[in-house]
Amino acid sequence: MTDRLITHLRHVDLAVPDYDRQRDFYAGVWGLTEVAGDTGISFLAAEGSPEQYIVRLRKADEKRLDLVSFGAASPADVDALAARLGTSGVRIVAGPGKLVTPGGGYGFRFFDIDGRTVEVSADVAVRRHRRLEEREAVPVRLSHVVLNAPDLDATRAWYETHLGFALSDTLTSPHMGKVMHFMRCNPQHHSLAIAKGPHTSLHHVSFEMRGLDEYMFGTGRLLRAGVRMVWGPGRHKAGDNTFSYFLDPHGNTVEYTTELETLDEDAWHPHLYDFSDPDVTDQWGTANPMNELVAKESFNDPDRGVFVAPPV
Repeated sequence: MTDRLITHLRHVDLAVPDYDRQRDFYAGVWGLTEVAGDTGISFLAAEGSPEQYIVRLRKADEKRLDLVSFGAASPADVDALAARLGTSGVRIVAGPGKLVTPGGGYGFRFFDIDGRTVEVSADVAVRRHRRLEEREAVPVRLSHVVLNAPDLDATRAWYETHLGFALSDTLTSPHMGKVMHFMRCNPQHHSLAIAKGPHTSLHHVSFEMRGLDEYMFGTGRLLRAGVRMVWGPGRHKAGDNTFSYFLDPHGNTVEYTTELETLDEDAWHPHLYDFSDPDVTDQWGTANPMNELVAKESFNDPDRGVFVAPPV
C-alpha cells in the first residue's frame, strides 16, 4: 500500500455554452438535484450521496472540463499533499486555503501532467442525504471519471507518483497496445481511469445507481426520453460493473453503472484484458458491439490547454 492521501472522488465540473439546456438535462431526465446556483452556475447533488454536489455546471463560451475534485481525510493531509506536490515541481494554482463552494472545506488546486485542473479538499460539510427507495432510478453517487490522454502511460505514472493512485487493471488491443488504465484511490476498483485518446479531454463521467433494477429503469427512462445511448446496456469484465453510456446535450459521455467491484487491495494483482475479446467489453453480450465509431464518441472535444477554474 502506498502513502495515499486521497480518499475518494468528490465532483466533476463542466463548462458549457448552452448552460440552460445542460442544466435541464442533469436536473431533469438524468436524475440529479440542483442544490445551489447563481447566474450561469449550478451545483447538482445525488440524492444518496453525502457530497454537497457531484456535478458543477458553468456557463462559458467554450465547452471544457473545468476540474476534477478528490477528497482527503483531513486539512493536515491536504497540506501534506500540497507540500509534496510543490516539492516535486507540480504547479499549484490555488491554496491551500478555505473553499467558498457549497459545504466549504479546506483545499487546493493544481495542474496534472496534461494541464487539467485538479482539486483536493477536506472538511467539506456532509450533505443531508437519504437511502434511495426500491426502483428509485436516480444516481446514488458519483462512481468514477475517465480521462483521455495522448500518452496514457505517462499520465498513469503521474497519478501513481504524485497522488498515490494504484493500478487495478489494464485494457489492451492487438492493434493499439494499451488502451485504458483503471486506477484506484480506495478499495473501489476504479475512481479514475486513463484512456488512450488523440488529445486531452474528458472521456466519460459515471454515476452509480442503487442496483440492477434501478440501473435498467434509469436506462429505459433515458431511452424513452430520446437521449442517445452510445453503448449498452452491458457488463464490463474489468471492474465487473454494468454500463449504459449516453451523450449529454454537449456531447460529453455519461454513464449509468452499478455493482462496481470492491477489491482486497493487499491481495489484488492487475490483469491485462484484451479489449478485442467480446467477453471483456461485455460479459452479458447484450450491448451493441464496440467498434471504432462507438470508441470515437468518447474522444470528445479537445480541452485547449491549462485553465484556472474560478473559485466558486
